[in-house]
Amino acid sequence: MDKVVVNAADAVADITDGATLAVGGFGLCGVPSVLIQAVHHAGPVGLTAVSNNCGVDDWGLGILLADRRIATMISSYVGENKEFERQFLAGELEVHLTPQGTLAEKLRAGGSGIPAFYTATGVGTQIAEGGLPLRYAADGTIALASPPKATAEFTVGGETRTYVLEEAISTDFALVRAWKGDRHGNLIYRSTARNFNPLAAMAGRVTIAEVEELVEPGELDPDQIHTPSIFVQRVVPLTPQQAANKRIERRTTRPRPASQEG
Repeated sequence: MDKVVVNAADAVADITDGATLAVGGFGLCGVPSVLIQAVHHAGPVGLTAVSNNCGVDDWGLGILLADRRIATMISSYVGENKEFERQFLAGELEVHLTPQGTLAEKLRAGGSGIPAFYTATGVGTQIAEGGLPLRYAADGTIALASPPKATAEFTVGGETRTYVLEEAISTDFALVRAWKGDRHGNLIYRSTARNFNPLAAMAGRVTIAEVEELVEPGELDPDQIHTPSIFVQRVVPLTPQQAANKRIERRTTRPRPASQEG
C-alpha cells in the first residue's frame, strides 16, 4: 500500500483544534520540523503535545508554542525554550513533567495496547504522591496539581519494593522524522535521531513520517528497520533542501590544530 503524501500540508490537514500529538525528537535532533511547520500553517489550536521537550523559541514545537497553539505539554524537559518556561510559570500553559524513561515507556505501552504499567521511578516524590504543579495561577500559586497515583509492592529478585502505576499514552496523531523510509511506511532513523521517534510513531493512531530519503519497497534491509509500516499511515518525502535544514542546539567548537608545516 502506497502511503506517500506529496506535501506536508495535505498530510496534516485533518489535525483539528484540540488534537493530541506525539512528536519525535530530542532537543533539536530528529525533530519533524517540516510537519510541525505545516501544522503551524494549518492553524489548529488547543493542542496537547507529547514530546521530550518543546524545541526552542523559534524552531520545532517552539513555533506552535509561541503562537499559543499548544494548551498542554506532556514532557520531561523544559530545555532551552524560554517561552516554554515563561508560559508555564505565568499560568498560560499546562505542563505534565514526566521522568524521561517513564515518558518513553508510556508511549511504547500506548502503541503496544498496554493500558498501564508499574515502575519504581518517582516513588517517594510528587510524581507518585501528587501535588506536582500542572498549572500555575497568574499570582504564582498552584492552580492545578497532579493527583496521587496508585502504588503497590512487588518482590523482584528477593527484594520487595514499592512501585507506582503509570498510565500509557496514545494520541490522535504522531509526527516523526526518519532518515530513510519506503512507500509502505517502513522507517530507519540515523544514530541519535532515533531517540523518541520510534516510540512516538507507535503511540499515534495516525502516524505521519517525514523522510529524508524515500526508497521503493524492498530496498530497505528488513533487519535495519526501526519502525515497521504497520505503525505508519502517511509518508512525506522531503526535498533535499528540507532534509539538509537541521539546527544545532548548542554549537561547541575548538581551534583547528596547527599543521605539521606550522
